[in-house]
This record gives sequence, structure tokens and C-alpha cells, in this order.
Amino acid sequence: MNSKKLTIFLFVAIANMLLLTNGYAQVSHLSCEHLNQPLGIDNPDPRLSWVLEDSSRGALQTAYQLIIGTDSAAVAAGKGDSWTTQKVMSAASLVTYNGKALQPFTKYYWRVQLWGQGGKKISPSAISSFETGMMDVRSWQGAWISDNKGIAEKPAPYFRHTFTVKKQIRSARVYIAAAGLYELYINGSKTGNHRLDPMYTRFDRRTLYVTYDVTAQLQNGNNAIGVLLGNGWYNHQSTAVWYFHLAPWRARPAFCLDLKITYADGTTETITSGKQWKTALSPVIFNSIYTAEHYDARLEQPGWNTVNFDDKKWEEVTLRSAPSKNIVAQSMQPIRNVETIPAKSMNKLSDTVYVFDLGRNIAGVSQLRVKGESGTVIRLKHAEKLNKAGRADQSNIDIHYRPTDDKDPYQTDIFILKGEGEETFMPRFNYKGFQYVEVTASKPVTLSKENLTGYFMHSDVAPVGHISSSSNTINKIWEATNVSYLSNLFGYPTDCPQREKNGWTGDAHIASETGLYNFDGITIYEKWMGDHRDEQQPNGVLPSIIPTGGWGYEWGNGPDWTSTVAIIPWNLYIFYNDSKALKDNYESIKRYVDHINELYPTGLTTWGLGDWVPVKSKSPVEFTSTAYYYADVNILAKAAALFHNKTDEATYTALALKIKNAFNAKYLNTATGMYDKGYQTELSVPLYWDLAPTELKGKIAANLAERVKQDNYHLDAGILGAKAILGALSDNGFADVAYRIASQETYPSWGWWIVNGATSLYENWDIEAKSDLSLNHIMFGEIGAWLYKGIGGIKADPLQPGFKNVILEPHFVPGLDHFEASHYGPFGNIVSSWKKEGGNIVYNVTVPANSTATVRLTGKVYLDGKLVPATYKIASGSYRFEIK
Repeated sequence: MNSKKLTIFLFVAIANMLLLTNGYAQVSHLSCEHLNQPLGIDNPDPRLSWVLEDSSRGALQTAYQLIIGTDSAAVAAGKGDSWTTQKVMSAASLVTYNGKALQPFTKYYWRVQLWGQGGKKISPSAISSFETGMMDVRSWQGAWISDNKGIAEKPAPYFRHTFTVKKQIRSARVYIAAAGLYELYINGSKTGNHRLDPMYTRFDRRTLYVTYDVTAQLQNGNNAIGVLLGNGWYNHQSTAVWYFHLAPWRARPAFCLDLKITYADGTTETITSGKQWKTALSPVIFNSIYTAEHYDARLEQPGWNTVNFDDKKWEEVTLRSAPSKNIVAQSMQPIRNVETIPAKSMNKLSDTVYVFDLGRNIAGVSQLRVKGESGTVIRLKHAEKLNKAGRADQSNIDIHYRPTDDKDPYQTDIFILKGEGEETFMPRFNYKGFQYVEVTASKPVTLSKENLTGYFMHSDVAPVGHISSSSNTINKIWEATNVSYLSNLFGYPTDCPQREKNGWTGDAHIASETGLYNFDGITIYEKWMGDHRDEQQPNGVLPSIIPTGGWGYEWGNGPDWTSTVAIIPWNLYIFYNDSKALKDNYESIKRYVDHINELYPTGLTTWGLGDWVPVKSKSPVEFTSTAYYYADVNILAKAAALFHNKTDEATYTALALKIKNAFNAKYLNTATGMYDKGYQTELSVPLYWDLAPTELKGKIAANLAERVKQDNYHLDAGILGAKAILGALSDNGFADVAYRIASQETYPSWGWWIVNGATSLYENWDIEAKSDLSLNHIMFGEIGAWLYKGIGGIKADPLQPGFKNVILEPHFVPGLDHFEASHYGPFGNIVSSWKKEGGNIVYNVTVPANSTATVRLTGKVYLDGKLVPATYKIASGSYRFEIK
């Protein structure tokens, strides 16, 4: 940015800040389907949302008007030919489209006019837009094509086609669906910056397509389209314990493409995939989403995706049937190379062996620049740790791989040099979990640490939360939690980015609040809920990993894991005040709950894995699974009430009570307030999931605090106990005990990992464990959400979800001098910040416009110098409390 642009930028930024500080109101963050100006949506009734920005106290939206149409000038003038509402007296900022039927392949412009307090008109928003896609599978014109190879063929196929543009182009869009993965090129240039498109689904039940604006890539005259196909999860050639190589959908990758051109004269033309295309094998001689990618640069065909390339030796394509009948838009944040990470150090072991250290654990890929003789074989072995000799050590992550030969080394890219100057390699159809890259060469090469770069890949969800405190350990735990969360977000939530890459349901629901406090992930979860519906058996049973090729219906899929079907839609509703996922999954939750009720009519269920990877004490599976069964039924009853289904509300409220009573009758000693053997998990889970009788919660929480004291304020729980224990304590009067657990730096604790060099969360409390020791797991990630809830005190009010009313209930725990949490919710930025000053506490809060907050404090509370009640309702704005 040059100095003139920088000056203008700073002037505008300062002006905007001053306007907002002085109560100037404006409308921002216009979204459609929770995306910014999306292309190619299929929802005929898309959701539209916005944020009112106004820092003045009490700022409130009293009415809105939506203007939507196909003519941007008309919309700017306040007239929309698709939907123009009346002035709606409402504070709603999430509205479902209810105008004329949307047409496919159409760009719609929209803006919103708001009114504030006293009916004062607020400046209208800027104009935003969204664009529809196919909207119906019958809109496709192209054919599904592949080459004539089988599933055992290792090289990835190229495809190309040329066409002529004879008129001036107004706009051009590519719609491409694929079974497998693809990269799309037009006139030699890659289209877009997405990675690993399309996202993984149950391919024979739902196939995703992606839309690109390619107007700028086309040219008058001759043009060329190129497509490179990868296997992904569709043609899984690697063999491991989950049997993806036996998936029922497995076939050679294929794709379907429509390039729709709109000319300046209003006419249209569609270039399609079909028999006119040609195909050849590429230099990508092997690719596996699970293991790695092999590339032989000697096989490159320069210009293969350009107009003047000679493709006479290329073969005809083969027509294929569509992988599924359900081809729908990929309406979600894509995977990208989000962060570039230069190598922190390099250790040269010999002229042919170099070990690079990124300095932190990530999910993603490495890129190598290297010079060498033609035919030199470079191997890039990715690992999370080193052995005593300083070599890459994969012993903690390769335990489930079952190779049939030595041709597919685990997490090891192979690059064969062409021998023409400096060459660059980065895999296209793979990602890995790693911190170290061991580069070995078949002939001597010269490398420096600048020759290798890491790229942190994940679904590119926007950050919406931040934590900072006076504890360096807590800050690092929060950062490590976010690294593990993002490392396990690739169009669906996974357990680890190296050993499995599977959508383990238990890991996902445990970490869902952590994810939602920190990142705008609703589109990823909504897509994954669609995967749930695709995978659910008619009787309601779900597999433990989603998507799956068939594995997981008989192991690991009890309610303690597959409660994702209810918990995640409910969390989306609470965080966004958006009930779509809950509504879409409602019947799935019913079938799932009804099936458990049929199998376990007593209300107690033994179906599940239990408190996975405990420290030492293992609670009964029946205990934890029944608790999650209760949580699911409770959510279903609340959803029934939300959707005004009185019959279901009564049925499942009664079932929830039956489960609760059976659970407490078997496990609770009402005289002592002790559950079962009194382990940490057994005392925290009933408190967290509201199974404990109200009148006994204090006694149970005190027993839990005493148990933690007996355990020297350390954890003694697996993943289900670790999910519950911090909140169970802080919500019931023992936040100080919860913080002592959270801030520990000795075994077993999150801090123990940190002081031993962790930059991500581990799979096992014991860092010397012989098994279950991935160094990048999210299943112990609840602590990330608890920092917002239990210390910052930012909670959504279930009676006014989406942070319409914010619960602010901070805990000023011993051991911290200051703490700040912020979360950008549907109404704007919420800040909860406290600092100890002498014997007093200064508590600063910000409540965004169009929302309110209930502040719950203890002690003598002063606001603006005046004594106020400890529980105090405030309107939007910024406030400074003093607690004496």
C-alpha cells in the first residue's frame, strides 16, 4: 500500500471510529446464507442477515425494510422487483426470503433500511448481492465424464476442451460438480484459491458443486478449459482399518461442468462437459487424501490447459452416470491455504537428508523449492515429532494404516525432479498433520531453511472470538485449542489431521461450542448435519464417523458420540438464533431418540464408548451414555416447543423426566449428594447436563470440589468428564476450583502439554503414552469454550438466543489479575473485560446495538459511581462497573 492510499485508509478508519464512538449508526455485515455475497446458492428461501452498528447506549433497531431485486439501480432507489417488504416493526436481523420465486443463474441485489429508537431512520445499508445457481438438478446441461481407467489406475487424469468466444462477454460462471477432487483451469490459470474442492460427502447420496466467476479469465477468440481430477475420499486407494477402499460408491473420479456465458447483447451460451473433451494422464502419478501425493515432473505437459496445446495424442473421454441424484450447491466457506509458515529451523544430517521444523504443529501441506538432476527422487516425510537421531518419527500416528505394499509411504510426498533449474512442489489433493518435514533425496541436493514452507490449511472460517489474560499459560492453551480446532475443520469436523481425518462424532460435539465462540462456523456444521441425514439408517442409527464408507455403525456410535445429531443443531440455534439446522434435523433426532427408547425402555442405556482416554478412574458407560441420551431427549422436547408441536413436546418432556428419574434412582445418593463412586466425571456430568436435582446441586458441586482437592486439583477424567467438569464447577459456585484445574502446569493438565512444548492439543494426558497419542486432537477442547463462559462469563440466553440478550457472569478467580473475552455474535461485538485494581475489580463490558445484557456479579457493585443491584439489566453500549 503506497503512502497516499495508507493516508486515505487511516483517515477513513479514524472517521468511522469517531462516528461510531459518537453514536453514529450504520448497517454492516450483510450476509446471505451466512456468507458474504455468495455465488451459486440453491436455497429457494435464503436467509438474509445484517448487523446494526451503533455504540450509543440503548441503540436499538425498531423496524426494518428489505429491498431485493435484479436491478441494482432500482434497489438503490428503494424499489425491488423480487421482494420489497413493508416497514416491519421488528428488531429481527435474520430474515428468511419470502418474495417472488427465485430463478436459477440470477444475480439478486439487496439492501436493508433500518429505523432506530423513536422511529429515527438510519442510513440504508450498502447494496449487497447473492446469486442463485442450478437450484434443480435438471438445470445441468453437461455430461458426467471421466477417462477410461479403473479404480486401480494411480496417475490422476487431465481433461481439456477448447471453445471460441465471438461476442463481448458481460459475465461468465463455471458450475462444476465432481466425484473426487478437482482443480479447474481456464487459459492456463487456476480458477480460485480453494483447496480440496468439493467437500467430502456421502458421494452416492449427495454430490456438491462449486460456482466460480470466471469473467476475467475468458478472452475474445479461442479459450481453453482444463480440469485435473484427484481421488479424495471417492476413490480411496490407500488401505486402513476403516475400509474406505471398499466404499460402495468407489469409482474412478469424474466431473460435470457447465460454463454459462452471458454476452453484452443479453444472449447466453453454455459450454459443457461431454464427448468433445479429451483426456490424458498427468504428472500426479499417485494421490491419496489419507497418505500423500507423488509427482513426476518429467511427465509434465507444458501448456496442457492452454489454447495452443497439441492434444492429438490425448484420448477420448468416457461418459459416466452421475454419482448421485442429489447434486447441490456447496454453500460454505471453502478450504484454503490460510496461513503461510516459513520453516523455523533446518538440520542438515547429510547431503541427502534434511529435517525442517515449522516450530508449531499444523494441518496442511509443505512446499519445497529444490534444484537437482533429472530423475532425482525427493521424499518429504511429515511427522509430529522426531526420534533420538533427529529423524521424523511417525510412530504415534501411523498405527491404523494397513498398507498392502511399500509404494504408498505414510504422510510422505514423493517428488521426482525434471532437472530444469529450480523446481517447486506442493501437493494438490492431500493434507497432513505435522510439525517436521524430513526431506531425503536419492542424490545430493543443497537446501536451506528457506527452501521449505508450510501452509496451514483448513475451512476458512472467520475468527469471531478472542481471549487475553494475565496468564501466559492460559493464553497459550487458548491458542493451542484454536489450532487443533482449525486443524480438524476440512468441510466437516475431524478428530485428527494425520492418523485418521475421520469425522468422529464425539470429538465434534465436545468441541462445537469452542468452535462457535471462536469462529463463524455455521456453514460447515449445517453441511455436516446434511451428512448426518445422508448416513442415518431408517431405524435412526447413526455411524460413529460421518461421512463413512460403511464403517462405524457397529462400534463407537452410542449416544455419548452420536449426540451430534441433536447437540450441534441446538448449539447453532443458541449461538445464531437460527433454527434451520434444528428444523432440518428434527425428524432425524426423533428417529434416533425413538430407537434408543425402543432398545432401552428403562431409560438407562449401556450403548456407547464411555469416558474415552481417562486419566485413571473410568466411569460406567451406562452413566455417561444415559446422560447424553437425556441431553438429546431434552433438546428434542425444547425443539418441539420451538416449532409448536405440542404432542411431541409432551411426549419427549415426559421421556426426559423418565430418564432423569431412572438415572438418579440408580446412581444418586440423595443423603450424601454423591453420584456412584464419586469420581470427577460422575459428579460433573449430571451437573453439566442438568440431571442433578436442583435442590442438591450445591451439595453435589461441593462434593465435586472436594474430590478435585483430593486429586490435588488435577484432572481425573476422560473426554466426557473433561467436557463437563469446568462448567459444572464454575456454574455452581466453584469457579476458583475450576480455574485451578485449568491453569495447572503439571501432569495431568492442559498446561502440562503447554510447558512441554505443545502448540496444539494432544490426544492423551500422558505425553509418554504408548497409544492414543496424536499431538493434534480436539477432543479435550472444551476448555476453549469454558474460558468464554466460565471466566469471561459470556453466555447466550436460551430464552433470547443468538446473544439477543447476553448473560454476563464473569468470575474473578484467584491467580488471574486481568482477563478479557470478546465474541462477535449476530448483533455485533460483545466484550467482557475485568481487571483487579487494589482490593477492587474494574469490569468493562460492551453490549452491541440491538441487544441487551443481564449482568450477574457479587459484592457491592457500582455503575457510574452509583450502587446498583448485583444482577443488573443493561441496554446496548459500553459500561464500567466497579466491584468493591
